[in-house]
Amino acid sequence: MIGKDPQTYGLGGGKLATFTASLQFILRPGFAFNQGYHVSLVPEDPSKYASGHMFGKAVREESIVATFPRPELPIELYEFESCPFCRKVREAVNVLDIDVKFFPCPKNGPTWRKQVKETTGKSQFPYMKDPNTGVEMFESDAIIKYLCDTYGDGTVPLPLRLGILTNISVSLAMIARVNRGTVYRPSRLPERPLVLWSFEGSPFCKIAREALVELEIPHIHVTAGRGSPKRQVLFEKRGRFQAPYLEDPNKGVAMFESASIVQYLNDTYAIAE
Repeated sequence: MIGKDPQTYGLGGGKLATFTASLQFILRPGFAFNQGYHVSLVPEDPSKYASGHMFGKAVREESIVATFPRPELPIELYEFESCPFCRKVREAVNVLDIDVKFFPCPKNGPTWRKQVKETTGKSQFPYMKDPNTGVEMFESDAIIKYLCDTYGDGTVPLPLRLGILTNISVSLAMIARVNRGTVYRPSRLPERPLVLWSFEGSPFCKIAREALVELEIPHIHVTAGRGSPKRQVLFEKRGRFQAPYLEDPNKGVAMFESASIVQYLNDTYAIAE
């Protein structure tokens, strides 16, 4: 295991990168949170994850996602970071707290983008496959409705069903980073997918995922938004929760910090041109 101890609010990736990646939260603020998100003050318990402390109490963030049906196997999504329609689906994934196996399809990518074209006859993204039900589909709005019906309470969040207003808002939220997570950089693929603990809306997570997408690296996305019970799982695993957190089962490596993650991915999987 490598990687420095995580630094709270560290500017992973540099001040400018963190600033531009943060602009998404201004226009799409609600999608860092799970459905039914709520906060309470509870007695201090060192064995439980708390997002903060106030008035001698621990701040506990919870949601209702544990009451929803959970996919036994991760949903498979073929997409890329800078696509606004793909982002809409990622926002739904975060609200529902669903784990996903991402197959990044950056422009000029020789692997997963080609695979979608060969198997479906289309180069259209996002493309979803649910190994739990056998359902496959294109179209972001159709995918979102399917996910909410199958792994939620059937309610599509209002900001995701405003038609052109949703598309404009999502596009504006991404404009400052539109050149990142878009185009393929030559890479060597890992034998097994990497694992990224992350959530949509976090600038630090976005920086890490941009690198994964550009390098076309498949990864299991352990979705751990605000209110997710999986924050407690990582807390028990590493003694704290902080995202992004990367695990590479191919190398026995695990680390926090977006800057360290990006450097590791470039050193390990990128091929110099």
